[in-house]
Amino acid sequence: MEAPHKRCRTSVVWEHFHLETPNKVRCMYCDRQLAYFNNTSSMMRHLRSTHPAILQGAEDGYIPPVPKPATDTAGPSKQGRQRELDEALVNVVVKDLQPFTIVEDEGFMAFVNKLDPSYVLPSRKALKTMVTERYNNTKEKTMEDLKKADFVSLTADMWSSINMDGYLGVTCHYITPEAKLATVVLGVRRFYQTHKAQHLMEAKALLMAEWGITSKVQCMVTDNASNMILSAQLLNLRHVPCFAHNLNLIVKKALDQTPVINEIRQKARKIVGLFRSSCKAKDKLVEMQGLMGRPTLKLVQEVETRWNSTFDMLQRLYEQREPVAAALSNLNSDTAPLTSFEYDIIQESLSLLQPFKLATTEMSEEQRVSASKLIPLYRMLQHKLAQKKGHAAQESTVQLGTHLQEGLHSRCGGYESFRSLAVATLLDPRFKNVAFGNPAKAQEAEKHITLECASLMRSNTATPEPQSTSGPSSSTQSTSGPSSSSSSSSSTPAETQDSLWELFDNRIRETQAIHSATADATVEVKKYLKDVFLPRTHDPLSYWKERAVIFPNLYVLAKKYLCMPATSVPCERIFSKAGEIICKKSSRLSPSTAEQLIFLNKNL
Repeated sequence: MEAPHKRCRTSVVWEHFHLETPNKVRCMYCDRQLAYFNNTSSMMRHLRSTHPAILQGAEDGYIPPVPKPATDTAGPSKQGRQRELDEALVNVVVKDLQPFTIVEDEGFMAFVNKLDPSYVLPSRKALKTMVTERYNNTKEKTMEDLKKADFVSLTADMWSSINMDGYLGVTCHYITPEAKLATVVLGVRRFYQTHKAQHLMEAKALLMAEWGITSKVQCMVTDNASNMILSAQLLNLRHVPCFAHNLNLIVKKALDQTPVINEIRQKARKIVGLFRSSCKAKDKLVEMQGLMGRPTLKLVQEVETRWNSTFDMLQRLYEQREPVAAALSNLNSDTAPLTSFEYDIIQESLSLLQPFKLATTEMSEEQRVSASKLIPLYRMLQHKLAQKKGHAAQESTVQLGTHLQEGLHSRCGGYESFRSLAVATLLDPRFKNVAFGNPAKAQEAEKHITLECASLMRSNTATPEPQSTSGPSSSTQSTSGPSSSSSSSSSTPAETQDSLWELFDNRIRETQAIHSATADATVEVKKYLKDVFLPRTHDPLSYWKERAVIFPNLYVLAKKYLCMPATSVPCERIFSKAGEIICKKSSRLSPSTAEQLIFLNKNL
């Protein structure tokens, strides 16, 4: 077939391909279809890898006849090997976040040639097409998985790239039919509008509609930014504040409110800065660590926006206090070392902050049920903080403990009044009603679960048919007295009776159905609460999978409430990957291609 473009007619490859559609060509030898984008690179590559003898003859000016497909016995296996290596190359780009230009790097090309000389590397554009195809296939499969989920929860956050471009990230969390907690990235979209709540709401609504989960979303977890909270309200979604973000605000404020510890932090930052910026100081520290038999560890610098970096800085400095003091004494520097008194304050401060560090780590795990832990974890933090504060000897650490208690109560004290969290806690077989500090809040959660359970029962039960006039009641009426025959003949016709009492009869049936469902729901809830507690380290979803038949309605509610994450950390993690992809080395990536790479990296 004659090519439609002048550029195409000048290439010998058109003697070996048919143009099927404007964007598809077919090989005359093996009938394989290839994408066509107004250039012949993919066709040339196909000939090199699958029909090298044909290509050599064409370049020499000889055009061999088209062979019969049956005689090309080596073609399928070679094509299969080529496709297998192509898939492996896509994995390298997606999993290791390598740029598409890797196929043009001399070292990589030589390495691949050593491994398999017969493999022909795709062009950068062809590799990008392969990634897009993998993205489309993976997204289609993920959408099929989401269709099986009854309920989902979302996390959302905003991020600015190295080029100061805004991106909106959204992750989805749900429980699979196999009772496993699953997490998928729905999108990391370039956000061109201002970050107003209305614009965020519209972008999130479009993403939810695209994935077909609009009616399934139960809650949205974000930080405490007012535009994020308002966007969830505009979508009529429950908003759950990020627990990790709350802890960060609590600890940072408490540290800032304690002057003595603030001064120690400033001195610590200066010491760490010296050893991280001066080669001489760094080498001296390594020397002292070796002489004292200490591990060679670098000091950690504080990051202003993350309280746990402050913890890590002070902890590392305390562990290396002796090598640090020895190194400073051998350096001509005006950096003052920390005193033994200041190290005592650091030790006590670390003891107070340790529970917060453990809580942050535990609640940031993606593949574990977490929202149901918030109420009992708040109580455990209160208990541990009071205990450690009672053992503090320094006035400044006692002051820090007081500020931590106040912040914890202010930001997390209302968790038991938060219906979604209370219900999730009650439906977690590790905690149930024992996790509550206020028994009245536990009773409210139990009442709400009973009502939801009864509602499920009523919706799953078919509405009973109206009783016929020929049934037992009419027969009883016809034999209820000696004058039944005459009264029957003089009574109102059955149709009129039905229309007159229809409303009343329907109300009676509805009331009986409500009472029956409420009674059955109460029995199911009470039976669950009396069942054995699951060990705290076990997976609550395995419990519900085993008892799905015993507590069928509560199992539905467990899938609804236990899929809620406690933090928006999953979004922060995808932004960490986004920072590796959207960098100087990949500055030419379009936002859509960047989203595809992030999606595949997190969802494969």
